[in-house]
Amino acid sequence: MKKIISILIVLITISSQAQNKKWTLIECVQYALENNISVKQSELDIATADIDRLTAIGNFLPSLNAGSSVSENTGLSFNPLTNNAQTTTFLSVNGNINVGYTLFDGLRNIRTLQRAKISKLASQYRLDKMKDDISLFVANGYLQVILNKANLNVLQSQNEVTQEQIERTEQLVEVGQLPRGDLLEIKAVNASEQQSIINAENSIQISLIGLAQLLLIKDYETFDIEDEGYDIVDSGIVNKDITEILAKSKETRSEIKIAEQNVELAKKDVQIAKGANLPTLSAFFGYNTRFVNTTSFNQQVDPDNPFLTQQIGVVEGTGQSVVGQFPNTIVQEVAADPFINQLYQNDGIGYGLSLNIPIFNGFATKGNIKRSKINLERSKFQLEQTELDLESTVYQAYVDAKGSFKSYEAAKSALESQELAYEYAKERYDVGLTNAFDFSQSKLRFDNAKIEVNRAKYDYIFKLKVLELYFGIPVTELKF
Repeated sequence: MKKIISILIVLITISSQAQNKKWTLIECVQYALENNISVKQSELDIATADIDRLTAIGNFLPSLNAGSSVSENTGLSFNPLTNNAQTTTFLSVNGNINVGYTLFDGLRNIRTLQRAKISKLASQYRLDKMKDDISLFVANGYLQVILNKANLNVLQSQNEVTQEQIERTEQLVEVGQLPRGDLLEIKAVNASEQQSIINAENSIQISLIGLAQLLLIKDYETFDIEDEGYDIVDSGIVNKDITEILAKSKETRSEIKIAEQNVELAKKDVQIAKGANLPTLSAFFGYNTRFVNTTSFNQQVDPDNPFLTQQIGVVEGTGQSVVGQFPNTIVQEVAADPFINQLYQNDGIGYGLSLNIPIFNGFATKGNIKRSKINLERSKFQLEQTELDLESTVYQAYVDAKGSFKSYEAAKSALESQELAYEYAKERYDVGLTNAFDFSQSKLRFDNAKIEVNRAKYDYIFKLKVLELYFGIPVTELKF
């Protein structure tokens, strides 16, 4: 019984720890990269590229095929062994083995293997880009939850101040130092703050559900994140020159590498299409044998009467008969030879070379070459467009990061001013030099300034990490 109780306690403890688990940003990113459907699909693309590469390697190996057939003939048929027509029923078994090898095919097999390797590399780059995009989505959703939680903390802490002000105002109203209208004004502010707190709690829950859905986590009720220890970690990327960032992004970004590999794939397609104009030389070797269970007939000398004496002519003038002896043969039915013996007796081989020279195929090859060249030009234009898009995106990310930093600094300055104004208004309200409405307005501006600092802070963190990502820093090495 004690063991059962101990096991139950352990299970309850483990379950409680699992429910109270708070996910870090790194854990969320890693979990998303392992479970996201789009990432899994990109991984399947790599597996498909491996199969294409294996198939391309197989084109360099000889082909080996074996075949056999069994048939039964009834009635008048040609005996495959004697090639004579006979009326009988017999079983026929045929077997063959064929080997083929392509000696030259216009270098298409080599080009196909090279293309398969490039295709796998392009699939890997697409997977890397997908992981970068998913990581950014997760980071944005994660920071949104932290922002909502930070805003909730601001509202709750300020509401605590409001609660204290209500108690103090009630005391001052009771002794007649403040009018009752001030108390009503403070209570109205409290009601508004309570509503804002409820809205902030709802925002947290909604953002948590959104993040959980992005991670494919279905347990929304217990899902939560670690909202402490995240601050601005600047690697100095904002102070770098934009040309340096742009050059680095062109070297490291997956979208550029994907476009470059697409150009290489198009070049290989052109080479493969041109290879169809060259002759194809193949070697072949074949072995075949057969077995037939039909009987046959042959002539043998009669052992009892081996010779026959017959007149073959007469002697002219005398009329004397001329006789001769001939073998006395009889026809005998012979059973089929054993199966193994026939396999050796009836086998045969064939080997040689086959040359195929393309002369005219209705402009199909010419059309494929032109089509491949057009695709090559299209892929070059796409590479150029990708470079322009990346340049525009990097410039935008650079401007956004600098702008969000300035916005964050301005928000902090505004918060300092609003905090001084709030403290001054609070002192005046406590001594009865200002009314509750003016004090509540000052407090509201102070609360909004705090919320704006939070928004500017996490907006700057996200845009800073986006810029670092374009600079070539891997997602797993981003510092928060």
